[in-house]
Amino acid sequence: MRTRDPQALVDAAVSGDRAALARLISLVERGGDAARLVGRLTYPLGGNAYTVGITGAPGAGKSTLTNRLIAQVRSGGADVGVLAIDPSSPFTGGAILGDRVRIQDHALDQGVFIRSMATRGHLGGLSLATPEAIRVLDAAGLPYVLVETVGVGQVEVEIAGAADTTVVVVNPGWGDAVQANKAGLLEVADLFVINKADRPGVQEAERDLNNMLDMNMHMGDWRPPVVRTVAASGEGVDGLWRAIGEHREYLESSGELERRRERRLNEELREIVLHRLEQRAQEATAGATFDSLRADLLARKVDPYTAADRLLDAAGG
Repeated sequence: MRTRDPQALVDAAVSGDRAALARLISLVERGGDAARLVGRLTYPLGGNAYTVGITGAPGAGKSTLTNRLIAQVRSGGADVGVLAIDPSSPFTGGAILGDRVRIQDHALDQGVFIRSMATRGHLGGLSLATPEAIRVLDAAGLPYVLVETVGVGQVEVEIAGAADTTVVVVNPGWGDAVQANKAGLLEVADLFVINKADRPGVQEAERDLNNMLDMNMHMGDWRPPVVRTVAASGEGVDGLWRAIGEHREYLESSGELERRRERRLNEELREIVLHRLEQRAQEATAGATFDSLRADLLARKVDPYTAADRLLDAAGG
């Protein structure tokens, strides 16, 4: 489908047109009026997909694990969408790692939709594009969405936290206890996976994770299980998928799933408001009012806070 009309693209995507689905996500990534229209059109159609975030240090085997989880979903007959979050290219802002190459096994499967997205690293970038892209996949009728992130920085933790179930992947012998604490992963992890569990140090890694969990006083009723996998061979992946299903059952039966989604919507609304205010502020700082206030500021006729208030007033903020 070659049209750029969001309504036509949404209609086509709902009917199973994967090309239309890809164009919708491109609109979401670019932002602006078209992205907002896509959001308005897809929001009433969403609320059904279950999202799983997969995060962990680079080299932990997340893409191979994601590849195996796709196979698990497909073996049950369900379709699945995958958002592979890559670092941004410093030249184009596009995704540069190409996770789609690493999960090529499913490239020709019409029941699998895979898309790389760039982190971009600025307000209004991925923080807004990711939930919108998930919503597009949800509106298109995909019952599962996997969101794989490239690392364990704050941005990646936030992205993983946008999922219903967040899986944190670690490896034996990486000092995982320290790294997990530093990255705040205990706060977002619903399940821990020790991947490459055929390597030495797996018992120590499992002990360290369990010790951290024992010391976590804010865990609530759900204690994140620690699952061992060898994604390269597929060993333990069926157990991981069962653990994800058990976490989903817990969320649904306890009412926590609804509360989590409500919190995410609240945060998304906040991000949208902040992004719109930032846009208005940028517009205000590009006009004659800014030049006049800057001159007054340099002449010490006005203080920075008063100048900022006047700019916000001029921007309608």
